[in-house]
Amino acid sequence: MLVPGQHAGVAVSGGADSVCLLHLLDALAGQWNLRLTVLHLDHGLRGEESRQDAEFVRALAASLGLPVEIRRASLADAPGNREQAARAARLEFFREAMAAHHLDRVAVGHTRSDQAETVLFRFLRGSGTAGLAAIRPVTPAGIVRPLLDLGRQEVRQFLRERGLAWREDSTNASPEFARNRIRHSLLPQLNAEWNPALETTLAHTADWALAEEAWWEAEIDRLAESRLIGQEGRILVSAAALRELPLAAARRLVRRAMEKAKGGLAGIAFAHVAAVMELAARTSGTGIFRAAGVLVCRSFDWLCFTAITGKPSGISGYRLPAVAGDLVRLPAQSLSISLELIENTETSAPCECVYNKDVDCLDWQRLSGPLEVRNWRPGDLYQPVGSSAERKLKVLFQESQVPVWERAGWPVITDRDSIVWSRRFGPAARVAASQGAVLVLRIREIGNRDEAGSVYSTRPGREVS
Repeated sequence: MLVPGQHAGVAVSGGADSVCLLHLLDALAGQWNLRLTVLHLDHGLRGEESRQDAEFVRALAASLGLPVEIRRASLADAPGNREQAARAARLEFFREAMAAHHLDRVAVGHTRSDQAETVLFRFLRGSGTAGLAAIRPVTPAGIVRPLLDLGRQEVRQFLRERGLAWREDSTNASPEFARNRIRHSLLPQLNAEWNPALETTLAHTADWALAEEAWWEAEIDRLAESRLIGQEGRILVSAAALRELPLAAARRLVRRAMEKAKGGLAGIAFAHVAAVMELAARTSGTGIFRAAGVLVCRSFDWLCFTAITGKPSGISGYRLPAVAGDLVRLPAQSLSISLELIENTETSAPCECVYNKDVDCLDWQRLSGPLEVRNWRPGDLYQPVGSSAERKLKVLFQESQVPVWERAGWPVITDRDSIVWSRRFGPAARVAASQGAVLVLRIREIGNRDEAGSVYSTRPGREVS
C-alpha cells in the first residue's frame, strides 16, 4: 500500500475510522519515511454540523503539524442517488488533490466492518463475484485502505484507550440509507441468529472473490485481445466465438464488451449480460437490445456494442468530389480513398488490380465525369466485375454478410449518376481497366479496412491471391 519516501494524502472525515487512520499513519510516518497531507471534503449536506466537522479536521491536522486541504461540495441538490453523488465527489476530490499535491497515494479509513456491510449489500442486490470482491485494498487510481483488516469496534477501542476524540455523523443512524439499515438492523440480527462471526465470514468472502477476480481479469484481458474488435466507436464480437467459450468466460467477455463500449460498468447487471447471451445463442438472425446505456445489435454472426449517448449516432449522408490525384477522407470514419491516375506502361503495371484485393483500376477513357464519392443509398445498383447483370448493393451486402452498422457510410464512386466502383465489390464491369487501357484510375482504400475480417466474403467473381 505504501512505500518509504512516498507522499500520501489521508482522507479524514472526522469520524472514528478516519481519525484512527490519521493517528496511526502519523505515528508510523517517521519509521516509514512518509509525508502526509490531510484531505477533507465537506459534502454540504448537514449544514452547521458539516462546517464543524471541517473545523475539527483543520484543528486535528494543525495539532499534528500536517498540511490540510479542505474543500466544499454542494450536493444538496444533486440529482439521483445522493450516496453515489457523494462518492463520485470524493473520488474527484482525491484525483485533483493527488495532481495538485503530487501525492503517490490517498489512504481512506474503510474497515472490515465496512467490507462486511458492502459484501452483504451487494449480495442482496444480486452482484456476482466481481461485486462481492467489494472494497479493494488497493485500487489502480492509488486509493489504499490500511484499516481493512480491523473491525469498527477495534478502531474505537484504540481511540478510547488513548483519549482521542472523533466526530459522529448524525446521518449514520438514519434508516433512510440502505447501508444504515444493514449496519444497525440486518447484520446484528444475522449475527445473533445465524453466525456470531459473520463480519469476518463476509470479509473472507471478499478476499476469496478478490483473488478470483484478479485471475479472471488477466484471463478476460487475454480473451478480449483476441476476440473483441474496436471499430469506429464500436466493440464487435463474434456470436460463434461466444458460443464456443465456457459460459463463465463468455459472460465475462460480454460484460467487458459492454464496459468498453460504455466506458464503465455502472448499471450493468446479470440480466443485461443474460439478454446479450441469449442474443448470441441463436445460430443466425438479427436482434437488438438496449440496457444500462449500451446498445447491442446482432447482424449475421456479429454482435455490436455501442454507447447510448443521447447524441445523434451513425454516419450522415455525404457527397465528396473525387479528383484524380486526391486522397478523399470519409467523414466519421478512419478510412480514405486514394485516387491515382497512371499511364498504362510495362513498368507501371496497373493491372496488378486484377490480383490485388486492395487495389481497383478503372479505365479513365470510359469515364465521362465528374466523379464523386458518396455513401451507399437504398436502391443503389450496378454491375460489378464477374456479374452478368446489375445487382442491388443491398443484395451484395447480404451475400457478403456485411453487418447493418457497416452500411450507412459505405463508399461508392459515381460517374454522373452511375456507380462505377464500390468498396469491397470493386469496379463496374463496363469501366473496369483491361490490359489495353491507356490511362488507368487506380483506387486504393487506406485506413480502417475490414477490421472484422471474417464478416466479409471475397468479391463475387474476383480471384484473390
